Amino acid sequence: MTAPGWLKPATDWAPLILFFIVNKTHGFLPATAVLIAASIIAAAILWVIERKLPMMPLVTAALVGIFGGLTLWFEDETFVKLKPTIAYLGLGAATLGSLAFKKPLLQVLMGAGLPLTPEGWRVLSVRFGLFFLAMAGLNELVWRTQSTDFWVDFKVFGGIGLTMLFLVTQLPLIRRHSVAQ
Repeated sequence: MTAPGWLKPATDWAPLILFFIVNKTHGFLPATAVLIAASIIAAAILWVIERKLPMMPLVTAALVGIFGGLTLWFEDETFVKLKPTIAYLGLGAATLGSLAFKKPLLQVLMGAGLPLTPEGWRVLSVRFGLFFLAMAGLNELVWRTQSTDFWVDFKVFGGIGLTMLFLVTQLPLIRRHSVAQ
């Protein structure tokens, strides 16, 4: 069965949107339980329809399950608030570390859909790696200095907004290093 075009964005965003809504209406711990359930359901839907599970939804569901489960078990918000930091640090380290092997991780993940010169992949990987590290630092700053409700708003809207802004700023680099197919 061919997956409809809306499936991937829906399974990516639905758990986060539900987390936001339930946090506003019922509080952080119920929102965390919904986030865990929605992440697992989203991964299951992808599996059923596509008969494969892409790496990112699998990793996301695992991290949400672990850190969300610890949050619920200990009734401590810290674990869920640390998850983005750890995920961003891992992405930053993997992205930058892959450059040492002359095979940028971004190229492995997006190469077919984004043909770039080797220099383009190198520069884009450095930028993404540094962006991920900066986002880890920003997540730490926000959750340690602001209220939980502010952190949730930042997680849902600020993180997405900053990521979109970062992506838009990379378009000139992508155009400059694009390879005609």
